[in-house]
Amino acid sequence: MKHPFRIALAAALCLGTAHAQQHDPAMHMQHHGKSPAQKSSVQAAPKDTRQSVYFPKTLREHTLANMRDHLLALQEIQEALAKQEYDRAADIAEQRLGMSSLALHGAHDVAKYMPKGMQEAGTAMHRSASRFAVAARDVGATGDVRPALAALAATTAQCVTCHAGYRVK
Repeated sequence: MKHPFRIALAAALCLGTAHAQQHDPAMHMQHHGKSPAQKSSVQAAPKDTRQSVYFPKTLREHTLANMRDHLLALQEIQEALAKQEYDRAADIAEQRLGMSSLALHGAHDVAKYMPKGMQEAGTAMHRSASRFAVAARDVGATGDVRPALAALAATTAQCVTCHAGYRVK
């Protein structure tokens, strides 16, 4: 059953984030059908249209470190799911991403520098992570991993939404 589980996990993660962003083919260099001279030309990067959000230096560094830890937590959650360690995945999610993690991240200190939309995306991510933690624990009782995968995709979608709209300065 591990193989179908991994396929379901990959599909859920891809589908969950797909609606939160649009793929811009202009962001990638296409070399198909071009001459060698054309292949070496570099196209200008598309303009970054994200809203800049200014933090005091120490809070900026703290916030960026938190975001890197969020990414690491997502990787550790996926690893735990692949090993069918649902309680471990739930613990990681709740402690590092969920509503229980807000004090650890100093959310109150940084929220006042965030535009409303960024605050809302962050709160939605933390709530989604807590919902994932509950759903991951339920897998042991129900045997159905799909609600947990959907909740994890919803959590990741909030990350994508925020990073697509905002840039910490």
